Parts: sequence; C-alpha cells; structure tokens
Amino acid sequence: MPPATAAAPHVSAFHHRDTGTWTYLVADPATRAAAIVDPVLDFDPRSGRTGLDSVAPLLERAAADGLRIDWLLETHAHADHLSAAHALRERLRAPDGRAPRLAIGRRIGEVRRVFAPLFGLSDEEPAHRPAAFDHLFDDDEGFAVGALPARAIPVPGHTQDSLAYLIGDALFAGDSLFMPDSGTARCDFPGGDAAMLYQSIQRLYRLPEATRVFVCHDYGKDGREPACETTIGAQKRGNLHVRADTDEAGFVALREARDRTLAVPALILPSLQVNLRGGALPEPEANGVRYLKLPLDQL
Repeated sequence: MPPATAAAPHVSAFHHRDTGTWTYLVADPATRAAAIVDPVLDFDPRSGRTGLDSVAPLLERAAADGLRIDWLLETHAHADHLSAAHALRERLRAPDGRAPRLAIGRRIGEVRRVFAPLFGLSDEEPAHRPAAFDHLFDDDEGFAVGALPARAIPVPGHTQDSLAYLIGDALFAGDSLFMPDSGTARCDFPGGDAAMLYQSIQRLYRLPEATRVFVCHDYGKDGREPACETTIGAQKRGNLHVRADTDEAGFVALREARDRTLAVPALILPSLQVNLRGGALPEPEANGVRYLKLPLDQL
C-alpha cells in the first residue's frame, strides 16, 4: 500500500461489470484500519445463484496490505444490485466474535416503510435489528476510519436514505453525482425527489474543489472504459446535469424528463428485499431452501 498524506486515505476501486457498480476499499495507511464501501453480491437472476467472486480481489488486496476492516458502509438501500455487506461481515468475523460494523443512514427506516408492504416484511423485523445493521448514521455524524476523520453526509434525492461518506479528502458519493460526463442519479423511485437531489449536490459543491470524488456507478459512457474518480472542482465545472451555475428549476426539469425515459432497474425486486436487511438473504424455509418474492403487477 503506497503512502498517503495524513488526511488522504488509500483507495482501491473494484468494478462489478454486470451492474456497473464500484466497490471501494478505503484504508488509513497510518493504522491499516479500513472500510469497504458498497460491496456487491454476485447474483444470477436466471439460476438464482449467489456468490462472492466479485469481492474476492478486494479481500485479497486487504490481506496483502495487512488491513483490518472496521466498517462496511452502505450509501443507501440499492435497487440495482444485491449487497454483499452481510456476507462479508460473517466472512470477516474473528474467532472471538468481533466483526466489521455494518452501517447505513438512519433514514433506511423510511425506505423500509415504503417497501416493506410490497414484500410482506414483518413489523417485528425492524431494519435496525442486530442481524441487519450495526449502526445507523445520523445526518452529518462524525466517525473515524483508523486515524482518518470521516463524516456521513445526507444526500437525499435519489432515495430518502442516501448518504455520501467523506473520509479524509475522499468523498464516496453514492447515487448522487456520477462521473461528469454521465451527470446524476435518477430520482423517480418512491421517496425520490429531483429538487432534493439538487440541494444535496449544492451541499457537496461546498466542499473544497480538490476533494476527490468516487462514484457508485459508471457504465462506460460512449464506449469509454468505466471510470470512478473525479473531483468536486471537475464536477462543478463540467457535470452534464448540474454545474456550479446550474439553477434548480433547470436541473429539476432536465432530471425529471430524463427519468421519464428510464426503465425499472432489472434487479429492483431481489435487490430491495435483500438490501433492506443489510444484504442478509431470507431465512431458509422448512425444506432448507431460501426464496425471494416476486410481487406481480406492482411496479
């Protein structure tokens, strides 16, 4: 692991090509403490098979660098991929029971209230139960990755529970800002709001322009290779949807028009019913088989 300045984590990025998702291994070089941001569980909707092949290179990198994973950070309850956070917490659990803390924003409860009836999730199974999330971040709550200061910044708009994590000089933007040539995240999910996303992005644009920005998704626009890193300054100067001089009304009109053309995410139904539980798969039924529900005629 190369050296970094006192406020700059070392960031390793891993791309999940099937879903266009970036997962990050964020390490403090001074203490070798680390966090994993938005890990992806492999899922084949045709066969129903799940796996951890896509996070194997991340685990190999962490082991090679002698890192201790302290946090598993979800930016929000994703609708386009299944989270590997729960599986990783169990994989990384020490013999004495210690494990990385699995965390998300406190507004996961609001998202759960919207979608729990769709999947018949029990009121007795709250989203914050120990088997799901170990910690629910309040807005702008501070924490640390080793000696690196960190903060959970609320960025609602794409979803109600969306967070960005500022760790040292690195911002993990979740589904708010994409790479400058790809604009911003959609806002047409229940609880989503384009005006709210605009205000969230203005909050991010108040960060120093040199702040590194790591996006949650990139699909290789116009045939380029998928990219993950930019800066606040580059976003303010050149984001396709919202530059520093873009007004709210113009952004909302553009974002809402764009959203009307978008299809429902292919994995929204399996993703939400797993990710509302922190990536925990449903318990096996009496025959030993786990099942996901497929609500008909609801979306």
